[in-house]
Amino acid sequence: MIQVQHAILHILDFHTGMMVYSDAEMPVNGSVEAFLLKHIERAWSMQEAKPGTFYEDSAFAKNLVAYLSDDAGFVAFSKEIAKGLERVFVHADEMESLDILVLDAMINEARQVVICLCKNHMGFMHQVNHGEAGVQNEIVSHYAILPGPNQKIDEFAFIDAKTSALLVCAKKYTMDGNGILVLPEMLLECSLAPSPKEAIKNLSKTAAKVAENYGQDAVMAEAAAKSYVLENMQESDALDLAAAGKEIFRDNPSMQQDFKTAIKDAGFAAPVKMDSEATLKKVCKHKLKTDTGIELTIPTDYFDNTEYIEFNHDTDGTLSITLKHISNIMNRG
Repeated sequence: MIQVQHAILHILDFHTGMMVYSDAEMPVNGSVEAFLLKHIERAWSMQEAKPGTFYEDSAFAKNLVAYLSDDAGFVAFSKEIAKGLERVFVHADEMESLDILVLDAMINEARQVVICLCKNHMGFMHQVNHGEAGVQNEIVSHYAILPGPNQKIDEFAFIDAKTSALLVCAKKYTMDGNGILVLPEMLLECSLAPSPKEAIKNLSKTAAKVAENYGQDAVMAEAAAKSYVLENMQESDALDLAAAGKEIFRDNPSMQQDFKTAIKDAGFAAPVKMDSEATLKKVCKHKLKTDTGIELTIPTDYFDNTEYIEFNHDTDGTLSITLKHISNIMNRG
């Protein structure tokens, strides 16, 4: 359940040099409300978003406390956010025009302050001209187009009003030759933990790499990683990559240690909080493509079940895949 209590939009148009700060909140009703709710729901469930924690000396955290304590109004608080971003973005090597959307909303009964950086997109619209020859309809381009309901917002942050827990999705901008995550590093001043998407990707790739290093099948190792996640998500909403490595390579302590070292070096020392439903949807199938161009999609829980599928290494060094107990084949393409 999502309810937007306050909403305001500020414009940072670096193409024209025009910065427009709103002095009043915008009405939240009708199609505008539907637009906001759709984007909030989509952003809230994105697996790319990373949990964050404010630094102790974060200036933004102090301003947030002032706003939540009613020492600062919503409009003034939102303007400080937009002006802070303007001060940072003027130093970017390539400045992009943005609309800054700031919301105060209830999401699943928890109050959240939401910041969305909406990159302007090129769009097209019709234009009616009246001339000597009569009416002439044209197609014209328009730059300041917000993301549509079915598009993703480029960057955002959710801040829990009670716990100050953050959920952030940010992109790097080049400033003085350095790649900087502006939203968490320059505005919020917070650290970020790995995202659920990064956890799944790192688990699979590290398992495959360790298997290859020991002359084992990388494909089977990746499938074993997905199988572990599939089983683990039935019981917990946290993914412990170190525990996954112990299970995947349970018969080889050396491989377990190599896996543990690799994931620790990659920043996955602690368990990663996951969205169980989204994760199960992502790992329920395993896709394969052979060098002969054949593609297979196999349910993850069937992968190591020799009753349905079997992988055999042939004497000539090639691999054979046998599908078993098939009574019917449907053409899906």
